[in-house]
Amino acid sequence: MPSSFGVRLGKTFEKYGQLCVGIDPHAELLSSWGLSDSPEGLREFAFTTLSAVAGRVGIIKPQVSFFERHGSAGYKVLEDLCVAARDAGLLVILDAKRGDIGTTMQAYFDAWLGKAAPFVCDALTVSPFLGFDSMLDIYSQAAERGKGIIVLCATSNPEGASLQQAIMANGLTVSANIWQSLRKINEVTQTPGEQLGSFGAVIGATLRLKQFGLQEIETNPLKAVTNNFILAPGFGAQGARLNMLDRLFGEASPSVIASVSRSVLSAGASAIDEAIDAHLTELSDAVESR
Repeated sequence: MPSSFGVRLGKTFEKYGQLCVGIDPHAELLSSWGLSDSPEGLREFAFTTLSAVAGRVGIIKPQVSFFERHGSAGYKVLEDLCVAARDAGLLVILDAKRGDIGTTMQAYFDAWLGKAAPFVCDALTVSPFLGFDSMLDIYSQAAERGKGIIVLCATSNPEGASLQQAIMANGLTVSANIWQSLRKINEVTQTPGEQLGSFGAVIGATLRLKQFGLQEIETNPLKAVTNNFILAPGFGAQGARLNMLDRLFGEASPSVIASVSRSVLSAGASAIDEAIDAHLTELSDAVESR
């Protein structure tokens, strides 16, 4: 049986730290790099970014939509990028936000996480809003494959708040219910002694956790943070500061994947190395103060 995603994530944290670089080649960014909005420009952008990341950071997070918009040629770039990232020793989180039920969700699993999947990745983002339990079979299969699943929980877009902050019949917000459900799955699927589970939550770094019913993440690790990890977008260009990681997530901060994209990518091909190093320095200030 392969080692779990949680184990691999923990080892990556130890070797490289908690920074994750998103690879988001939208049209405006390609243009600012002097590249064409084409599969050729996409390939140069993606592999230049990968070259800058490798050896500095341990995790990348390609945003699937920016590859998908170029059709089959874009998907070919994504396939090649994922293989090259694996060969470079990186963890690959594909940000696809897939979510469905029954055979449709199974097909998504086969495409992204299955044994014969055309895309090589370690974890996939998913949407639980057709019902968290509708994907229980997928969590089980992911555990068997040593893959991770990262579930949308509390997102920074204002349109999501009314749903995610809604109170369910059990008295929990939707976000808190997702968090607690993840904790239960991690407890069942983890090998005793492992520090991190393989199933985590997307929680925006710019949010006030209390508004989403997630305040216990900051203050009560024995109850709330048991083996759950967090993927936290929102650092850098969206306003959250890496050196405030511990202040934002409290006791859960050692389990946070701190994701940046625009604040690194906007530096351009000539300065992306320096931008990554600056982000690493800022994040290390938070970690060293623990």
